[in-house]
Amino acid sequence: MSTLEDTIGSLELEDDSSEEDEIQINFPVAMWDFNQCDPKKCSGRKLARLGLVRPLKIKQRFPGLVLTPTAEKCVSPADKDILESKGIAVVDCSWAKIDSTPLGALKPQHGRLLPFLVAANPINYGRPCQLSCVEAIAATLYIIGYKKEAKHYLDKFSWGHSFVELNKELLDIYAGCSDSKSVVEEQGKYLKKEQELQLKRKDERDFPPSSSSDDESDEKT
Repeated sequence: MSTLEDTIGSLELEDDSSEEDEIQINFPVAMWDFNQCDPKKCSGRKLARLGLVRPLKIKQRFPGLVLTPTAEKCVSPADKDILESKGIAVVDCSWAKIDSTPLGALKPQHGRLLPFLVAANPINYGRPCQLSCVEAIAATLYIIGYKKEAKHYLDKFSWGHSFVELNKELLDIYAGCSDSKSVVEEQGKYLKKEQELQLKRKDERDFPPSSSSDDESDEKT
C-alpha cells in the first residue's frame, strides 16, 4: 500500500519529467550598440534586458566571431571551435545608417558575413539580408550546429519562429557545408536557381494567351 510520501514523490517526478530542459549557453554572446535603433523595437536591447547578450563598449575588442558587413569571410560550420571557445558578437545599428557607422573601429580578428537569408522581423520583413540582431545571432548558431540555442533566442519574440520558417531550406543547406567557401558556393547555386524560376514565371505571365478570335472573324466574313 502506497503512502502519502510515495504519492507526493511520484507527482514530483512526473512534474520534473514534463519540464523542458534548460538551455545552457556556454560561450559569450555580446553586442555593440550604436544607439541608432528605436529602443522599443530593437531586438538587441531586448536580448540585453533578458541577459542573453552582454553589451560591449564601442571600440572594445572581442576575441570571438564578429558579425559585421565589413567582414570578408562568410560564417560556416568551420567556425564551431571559435564560437565554443571565444563566443559571438553582433553589431546593433540601423541599416539606414550602415554607411556612416564606424564599424572599422571594431577591428575584429574573426569578422564574419552572413550568407543570403531573408528577414522575418516586422521592420524589414521579406527583405534579403537585412536581419535584426537576434536573427543574425540565431542564423549563426543554426549554421554552426546549435539549432536549439538558435530557437531559444528566437522564441523571445512573437515573430521569431517565422525566421526559421522563411529560411529553413537555406539554413539547412548552409549548416551542411564544410567551410566558408562552400557556403558561398551553395548561396550562389540557390540564388541562380531562384533567378531562373523567377524568369520562368515571368515568361509564363508574359506569354500571350491562345485565342480563336482570328478564326472566328474569318468564319464571319
